[in-house]
Amino acid sequence: MSGPGVLITGSSTGLGLATALHLAERGFHVHASVRRDDAVEQVKQAAYERGVELDVPVLDMTDPEGLRLAVDAAAERSGGLFGLVNNGGIGLRGCLEDTTAEEAERLFATNVLGTVAVTKAVLPHLRRAGRGRVVTITSVGGRISTFGAGLYCASKFAQEGLAESLHLELAPFGLQSVIIEPGIIKTERWDEHRGQAAGAADPASPYHRLFVEAEAIADRLVERSRTTPTDVAEAVHTALTVARPKLRYVVGRPAAAAILARRYLPQRTFERVYFGTFLRVVRRRAAARP
Repeated sequence: MSGPGVLITGSSTGLGLATALHLAERGFHVHASVRRDDAVEQVKQAAYERGVELDVPVLDMTDPEGLRLAVDAAAERSGGLFGLVNNGGIGLRGCLEDTTAEEAERLFATNVLGTVAVTKAVLPHLRRAGRGRVVTITSVGGRISTFGAGLYCASKFAQEGLAESLHLELAPFGLQSVIIEPGIIKTERWDEHRGQAAGAADPASPYHRLFVEAEAIADRLVERSRTTPTDVAEAVHTALTVARPKLRYVVGRPAAAAILARRYLPQRTFERVYFGTFLRVVRRRAAARP
């Protein structure tokens, strides 16, 4: 593995793993980091099956000292780092009143403060080399929020603001910050990594029936989605390799259509069509639920 060194967070499954394999096939020296020791072998097995090599360091985004050591070791192993792909994070689905302070703190400690910590650990290596890119995978939920995922979307809005400010801060050093905004994609995030708030399952919650119906709609959208993890991996590859990367890459036609609608429709029209239609459907189905 003699290509440019790239560190990817959250590589045990889903978008992170797909991106790690994709970049390794295209000559990058990929450090596919995982949070737990028990995920190392499954990532190495996936690499073996694809016929590529991956370094698989253990990196906990909520452990500043441990992640700094992991980043320094990765840079040493690949003779420096060219890129960071901020993909690691957790989900949290549930209406605001159904989430606990502990759930919210864990979400922001991982998705926001963890992203900050990893980025700060990598930037000295990129600045020292005088080249490199920070690619942050956010979500269409970082541009348009949705019912029952307010805190998760808030964490993605925060990542968007962070990556956008980095775009300005890094430019004088010849570095770039790029944002990847995927739409709904069927990955483990919708199964074992869904991250539902404990209170969301309580039938006594005033939001319970509404939340159940909103999740059912989301599940149907997931099943119908034609956007794949490989689409995201290709967008990351573009962000790392084109001469002049854009600040934002939207992945998936439905996500692109929603963002364009918000950009060009009058605000009241967008709210009535996009949010209003969704709420009418959810409320009607919730009212019919026993």
